[in-house]
Amino acid sequence: MPVGPAAQVVSEPRVSVVMSVYNGASSLRKSIESILSQEGVELEFVVIDDGSTDCSGAIVDELADRDSRIRVVHQSNTGLTRALIRGCAMATGTYIARQDCGDLSLPGRLLAEVQLMEAHPKAALVSCGTRILGPKGESLYDVLIPEEEATSKLLADDPDVLRGPWHGSVLFRRDVYERSGGYRREFYFAQDLDLWTRLVEHGTHQVSPSILYQASFTLGSISSLQRRNQLACKRLIVECARLRRAGMDEANTLAQACAISMDRRKSQSHDVAAASYFVGMCLRNRGDPRSRQYFWDALRANPVHVKAVVRLLLR
Repeated sequence: MPVGPAAQVVSEPRVSVVMSVYNGASSLRKSIESILSQEGVELEFVVIDDGSTDCSGAIVDELADRDSRIRVVHQSNTGLTRALIRGCAMATGTYIARQDCGDLSLPGRLLAEVQLMEAHPKAALVSCGTRILGPKGESLYDVLIPEEEATSKLLADDPDVLRGPWHGSVLFRRDVYERSGGYRREFYFAQDLDLWTRLVEHGTHQVSPSILYQASFTLGSISSLQRRNQLACKRLIVECARLRRAGMDEANTLAQACAISMDRRKSQSHDVAAASYFVGMCLRNRGDPRSRQYFWDALRANPVHVKAVVRLLLR
């Protein structure tokens, strides 16, 4: 596969930031700049252009020409999991941090996470608080994991209890990542949660209470349209953990996860309706009148969405 024009790699970077992009040109520059502007940390930025058909590849190449910390790979589309596997295999830093296209790392994020990791030598991964924004930039909710639950929730044997940090907000030790087997291609969905459950078998999960990452919830994202597949994967992740911790073979369960990963069905109207309703409820809970527009959007996508009707009738 062709590699982009990134010149020199930072000598002995402390952190390797890994990002995959597929047709993300509209928000790509801001996402990359939010990493390049981080202070106090020597870093390299590994960007996998995963078969983009817009100008994402050209944007990354342009920025790489200006900043030698960026390393670019252009490849045919493989999906997020396989792209991350390749990006993490290229990482040379002591730590690997994630960044998603469309999201922003707020000032001080990487330094705070490195300091947190170094203050806890037994930590395998750290994360920070994440602010979730809606499709039009509305503030929806914050993801803040209590410190006392950070590790235990990832070791839970109940899918309803299992909980991990926002994918892009995490930084983890590269040696532990490699020892735990890294991202697994069988998990097209929920590849992050599968990794976190294996990382905490080698160390703790430490959290920063500060909001240092900003993520966008869009109506066309995997999180919004593939919720059922993600929940199915979550159940398989718990089963894999049970088998692994008992010294048993995970192969059959991984095969089930792979079957889910190959479900590339087009989004259905009820999925769009559910995503619109979710955004509407987040805004309603914050007292934001813009919630009504999303309830109308849910009804347009699914005219028999009873909950949306009820919310529109309640004032």
